[in-house]
Amino acid sequence: MDKILPKGEFEKARTECLATWPTGAGVNFEEGVRRQNAIPNAKRFSFAMNRASAEGRTLLQPRAGVALVEEHVKLLKYLETEGGADLLPTTIDAYTRLNRYEEAAKGIEKSISAGTSLLNGFPAVNYGVEGCMRVVDAVEKPVQVRHGTPDARLLAEITLAAGFTAFEGGGISYNIPYTKNVPLRKSIQDWKYVDRLVGMYGERGISINREPFGPLTGTLVPPCVSHAVAILEGLLALEQGVKSITLGYGQGGNLVQDIAAVRSLVRLANAYFSEAGFTDYELTSVFHQWMGGFPEDEAQAFGVISWGAAVARLSGATKVIVKSPHEAMGIPTKEANAQGLRATRQVANMLADQAFLDSVAIDREAELIERETRSLLEGAFALANGRDPATAAVRAFETGSLDVPFAPSVQNKGKILPMRDNEGCIRIFNKGALPLGDDVFAFHKERLAIRAKAEGRPVGLQMVTDDIYAISKGKLVGRPR
Repeated sequence: MDKILPKGEFEKARTECLATWPTGAGVNFEEGVRRQNAIPNAKRFSFAMNRASAEGRTLLQPRAGVALVEEHVKLLKYLETEGGADLLPTTIDAYTRLNRYEEAAKGIEKSISAGTSLLNGFPAVNYGVEGCMRVVDAVEKPVQVRHGTPDARLLAEITLAAGFTAFEGGGISYNIPYTKNVPLRKSIQDWKYVDRLVGMYGERGISINREPFGPLTGTLVPPCVSHAVAILEGLLALEQGVKSITLGYGQGGNLVQDIAAVRSLVRLANAYFSEAGFTDYELTSVFHQWMGGFPEDEAQAFGVISWGAAVARLSGATKVIVKSPHEAMGIPTKEANAQGLRATRQVANMLADQAFLDSVAIDREAELIERETRSLLEGAFALANGRDPATAAVRAFETGSLDVPFAPSVQNKGKILPMRDNEGCIRIFNKGALPLGDDVFAFHKERLAIRAKAEGRPVGLQMVTDDIYAISKGKLVGRPR
């Protein structure tokens, strides 16, 4: 089994990585260690997450990023003070995500000329360690790098050396849903580099949080699929020495299924991590508010946001990623982002003293999700010698035994067809090559047949289309008009 990247291999790759763009020359690991050691616990991501987990609280974090350093700082400070965010993001621009730093540089120049951001995020690589340090130093809360990058090595080197204490993404979740032609084996190897870098900081006593991207495509993703990917990426990170892991799940819409999904993810991850021999790690969870289409009407959008806030709190998620009422209109203003945070805070506060929701229905759904996820993971591991998660992931996607709905990657078979049942739970109509048991798949078909009978139409593609747009039109299940 591939474990920690050999030192010589890592150092060779590191030399090449830091030479890919001029700001890489400003990275010095020892200086990064000193910089990280100087950061107080109040600004350390893992410390905040662990404390919230111990105290049973749910922390709030938005997405946000603009092109210019000072404007980005103003944005984060506004979200910190006016929005009341517990954790802050630095969302990276699309050019940087694709390692197109020259185009990001042009975007910075044009943004300066225009006096407003013409990039959809913060081009951290172009600003280098010094520019990124200005961001971290300007705020009081922990800051995380959020992006969507198949090859995030240089981005990780620069931002971690600058003092960011959390880094999102993974070799599967930032490839399959985001790109078309990047080989999965390459992106997993590149993300081993990121995790080894985090592990090296950990060996110097510095805790940096790692968070695989849970929602994947964010569109009718069955919980078992996102869980399987999250656990594989968690294992890959632990193998490289990562100690602080946050696994995530994107809101599906049905209260019972979403609560069951968050709780089952934590149980399953602990079980698989333990089975693999890992004991020295900290596991927390993140719930992503609805990742699909939003209503254009702000009042309706606040309804979607508040529903996500309630589910995050009732599920016991450690953190919730908050949306804004401008989701349907493009990149939100700082004011809209703050409004989403305040709406989420109100709901979370109202539920803070209430017991987490428990029911027989939640337990049954959680049991189903756990059984399905284990089937997918065991199917993947059966394809890999020695239960190596990297080999398991590559071969599982090659055979379609792991398959993400509506993903653009050519590495993905795209054969599974999900849709909602009569209560809004995400079920699977066409399982493709997913190794689900016959009885489990029969249950999915039965639940979909109940909906079809209630709606007086056959189960088919129109249901999928209707479900994709349902929430943006004010419903959960895409009923025929």
